[in-house]
Amino acid sequence: MSSTVSGDVENAEEEAEEEEESDNPTEVKMSQIVMPCHSNHRQELSVGQLLKWIDSCACLSAERHAGCPCVTASMDDIHFEHTIRVGQVVNIKAKVNRAFNTSMEVGVQVSCEDLFLDRHWRVCHAYATFVTQRTNTGQKVILKLIVPHTEKEQVEYSVAAERRRVRMLHDDIIRDLLSHASVLQSGSDNWAAVNAVAAEKTKVESVELVLPTHANHQVNTFGGQIMAWMVNVATIAASRLCQAHPTLRTIDMFTFRGPSHVGDRLLLRAIVNNAFKNSMEVGVRAEAYHKEGPNRHINSAFMTFEVLDDHGKPCTLPRIRPEPLEGGRRFQEATARKKIRLDRKYIISRTQGEVPLSVPWEPRNQVYLSYNNVSALKMLAARSHWRLSSEKDQVRLYTMEQKTTLSFRVESEVDVPAHRAFCLLAELSNRPSWDPHYQKCELIHRVDDDDFLYRVVTPSVSRGSVGAPTAAHQGEGILQDFILLASKRKPCGSGDAYVIALRSVSLPMYPPSEGYNRGEVLCAGFTIVETSNKMSLISYYNQASPEVLPYISTDIAGLSSSFYHTFCSCSRYLSRNRLPSPSEVQTGLSPTWEVGADSL
Repeated sequence: MSSTVSGDVENAEEEAEEEEESDNPTEVKMSQIVMPCHSNHRQELSVGQLLKWIDSCACLSAERHAGCPCVTASMDDIHFEHTIRVGQVVNIKAKVNRAFNTSMEVGVQVSCEDLFLDRHWRVCHAYATFVTQRTNTGQKVILKLIVPHTEKEQVEYSVAAERRRVRMLHDDIIRDLLSHASVLQSGSDNWAAVNAVAAEKTKVESVELVLPTHANHQVNTFGGQIMAWMVNVATIAASRLCQAHPTLRTIDMFTFRGPSHVGDRLLLRAIVNNAFKNSMEVGVRAEAYHKEGPNRHINSAFMTFEVLDDHGKPCTLPRIRPEPLEGGRRFQEATARKKIRLDRKYIISRTQGEVPLSVPWEPRNQVYLSYNNVSALKMLAARSHWRLSSEKDQVRLYTMEQKTTLSFRVESEVDVPAHRAFCLLAELSNRPSWDPHYQKCELIHRVDDDDFLYRVVTPSVSRGSVGAPTAAHQGEGILQDFILLASKRKPCGSGDAYVIALRSVSLPMYPPSEGYNRGEVLCAGFTIVETSNKMSLISYYNQASPEVLPYISTDIAGLSSSFYHTFCSCSRYLSRNRLPSPSEVQTGLSPTWEVGADSL
């Protein structure tokens, strides 16, 4: 963890004050005062001890919801923002965000409290996945659904499905990234450095005997204890490279592959996989064995360390020379994981407004851009501060003002089943037939069954549009074009909406061209919810950028009702195509997926 508490403390304090209180039955709170026995040589709370408390609190929350024993299945990336010193208080809050079939996601917030200065600040947050244990008769325990109550709980509930999707693809992302030669060759010049430290010198091997004090109430080795032991050997390995006291910055997503029990011997191995300029990755592997039995792989984790100077700034680290045989593979995989960490930090971990609008799209960051695309729309839809600006014949226009953005929502109910409306609206190549703001939609690249890239052309907004901020430099008749990532999702569970999310990306093969004003879409798309009698509530959202605002500004100001006419046209389009065409019935396929611009 970092050695100083920066000015971010004030921001964390403000966020803490804005949190909504809720009577969540799965919420568990834990407060621990940091004693010298919990600290490292710098009188700071050791990360291993913190992980034990996090795992314990999360497990209690999971079991409160499940009503039966649960075990840790995985833990998402954890980034430690600040330190906790002896005498300060650790406050941990855990609650179940969403329950699936036999697994659930538990969100954990960790903050620190200084009792003498009366200050609080955020330390880290974590998402853990827990699974239920089978009953004595071997039957699975099916979890009851979570019902979110507050806006924040609704956001976490909705986005949990996207995080689950990313977890399932995690190993595939690594393999795909390693298949690219540019990544494999990255940093290879470090190998032959004269002053490079041999990776063999950083090797650590340690054996721990699992005693009853290390076990949980199910007589399995406590997951938090395993993590603490792994942090211990990783810290030793990192210290051998830098010959200083390293600071643990990040623990990558990891999965528990199997349990260990009281009486097992836990064999822990650690080695520095790669050293970058200011950070190093340490790989740790935990295996369990009992007497003469074979070793069982329990867990593997990858931890990023830094060495900080007296001012809290990262120091330059020695280079590493990989060991023969497996060392080269670990070296290259560490480079790939660094790329993934950057993608997670700058695409997933930040709010939509903090991400540059047109993030460069490439196959290696597609999963995270898709996650950000869908989760941003779900977060926007879950907001509770929408205000009704206009209504005409059951078509409603809502607006929501935030610090630097104006968002709008147009919604109405249509007499079309949700799954059919989803298929029709997903085929946005037909949108020019009902939306006057659409002129052309060109499919650039089909990424997979759920994600597509499009170039969209929309009419000029300079022809006397009220409030058009770009009219002065656009020139008469200049069209706008957009490069959009379109991501569609079917419901993950009952009560979920169908989602069609859109956001701008950039592609080197499609730079801004003469005759077009390149526009950008921050966050937009449709949600479709099934209502009674096979009807659907269609909602269109847009977190308006300057290029999009002119299309809706006159409606928001009450000077026109073009939103009404556009939505009525959309409703007629859906009604005309309520039933599948004969070709669709014959082939059993949905309409071809083609997506257009986001300019409603």
